[in-house]
Formats: sequence, C-alpha cells, structure tokens
Amino acid sequence: MKLLISNDDGVNALGIRTLANTMAEAGHDVSVVCPDRERSATGHGLTLHQPIRAEIVESVFHPAVKAWACDGTPSDCVKLALWALLDSPPQLVLSGINQGANLGTEILYSGTVSAAMEGLIEGIPSIAFSLTSYSSKDFEAAAEFAKILVKKLAEKPKLDSMLLNVNIPAVEFSQIQGVKLTRQGVRRYVDVFDKRVDPRGKTYYWLTGEVLEDVEPPFGLNLPENIPIDVHVIRNNYISITPLHYNLTYVNGLKDLSFEELTFE
Repeated sequence: MKLLISNDDGVNALGIRTLANTMAEAGHDVSVVCPDRERSATGHGLTLHQPIRAEIVESVFHPAVKAWACDGTPSDCVKLALWALLDSPPQLVLSGINQGANLGTEILYSGTVSAAMEGLIEGIPSIAFSLTSYSSKDFEAAAEFAKILVKKLAEKPKLDSMLLNVNIPAVEFSQIQGVKLTRQGVRRYVDVFDKRVDPRGKTYYWLTGEVLEDVEPPFGLNLPENIPIDVHVIRNNYISITPLHYNLTYVNGLKDLSFEELTFE
C-alpha cells in the first residue's frame, strides 16, 4: 500500500522511525512528512500567518522511505504532504507511534490524532498509533501490530472513511492479551500550573497535570454501552481500537432542543 506517515513527536522520534521502517520492510510504499521538532498537544492547529518550510530528510529512515521534516504542526505536515509534496494520494495515513497514550478526552489535544484526522478530512482512511508509556523505548510490539493491522485493512476491497485510534500497552508482544474495539472514555486531569520566575525576574507558568480519574462517557451519546471504553481495556494489556470521525454533532441535542417558538420580532 501507499502510506503517508506523520507524528507529533518530531522527525528524530524513535516511534516514527520504527513505524516507517517496519512498513517499508514489509513492502509498503512509505512517505514520511513530520514535524522537525516535538509538537505534542498542538491539537488540530494550522499555520496561517507565516510560511511553512519542508526539507528532505536523509539517513534517518529505511533507504526506501521518502521523508521530509516540516516546521509546521502535525496537521500542517499531512496537509502539505497531500497538496504539495506527494505525487499521488496515499491509500492510508498513519500517525505515530506516539510516545504516550492518547485515550479518552486526550484525543482532543493530541497532535498524533490530529495528523491522522487531517487525512480523514481529505477522504483518506487513517490510523493513529500510540504506545501507552512516556518512558518505554520499545516500539517493536506496537510496530508489529501496526503491520498486522495495515495488512488486514489492505485485504478489504474498500476501506471505510474513518480514523482508528489505536493504543498499544507498553509490554512485550507475548504479554498482549488481545485486541478490543472500544469507545472513547473520559480522562480527567488535575491541571497544575507550576509558577516560576525567569532570570529576568518575570513570572511564568509551566503546565503540568496528572490523571485524576478515568470515567464512563456521559449517558445520552447514542453509544453502545456493551462496548468497553478505551481507558479500561489498556489496564488489562489489551490493545484498544476506537473508530473516530470528525463529525462532532450531538445527536440527542438535535432531538431534545427545539427553537420553533423563537422569533426575531
């Protein structure tokens, strides 16, 4: 398959190198367009008020991989690839492998998921891969599963337009208990701003945060309740796959709200 791979951890991240090289060694046609530095938690930001530059990257990836490093956001990278750098559209957009989980409401901030979402907006099925650890440097199991999943999707006569948000436990491949289709959970944080003073005596704040709780999504979202949520299955060493889309319409709101009596008189 023709694959476009991006990330939010930057061109030098081990996760994207492992993913791209694994896919190239499996015989896929791989192009990489990713940020030139870490751009985590940038959400779906785009660069509008300054130019975007992209430089060819050599000697970082497998020799068969065509690669560029871009000074924009993850979404910039995918948009630039599709509209300017690639000679033809890819069949799949892959993002990752991210260093750290993208579970529950974290996906709203995630540059990893946003890069994949940009592919979906352009009508290309996409997958975001994340390793659920900020310290583990072993991306081999995650890359092996990515290879299996892409091969499975390649066998389909037509791929649905959706984004698969995939989170892989940071354990040995033999310790993974299986794969579960999941729905998005809710991950609440205690957001803490560390107040500091710079050498010039100016106050600044550094955002930190810890997971407070993982909870069920609120009722009334038209989600099948028999499907487990992503933040739960990861704890039991299952790979979580959550199908996502960019349509955020609240269906119950369309049913419950009525403005027929509102007038402009």
